[in-house]
Amino acid sequence: MKMFKIQKFVAQILILLFVLTLTNCSVKVGPNHSHAKTKQVPPGQAKKMSGQKSAKNYAPGHNK
Repeated sequence: MKMFKIQKFVAQILILLFVLTLTNCSVKVGPNHSHAKTKQVPPGQAKKMSGQKSAKNYAPGHNK
């Protein structure tokens, strides 16, 4: 009878330790930030992709 109580107590401790180890795990989900510099699309290529006739809207410094 006493041995059964000890085994039950040990099993409870092991379960508690297992649960505590699972609660310490964390998964971060969010945007993927890259530190590498990305090239912007040249104004002429942006014009072609949008189908417009002028690249002025895509050139830096032409904010109309």
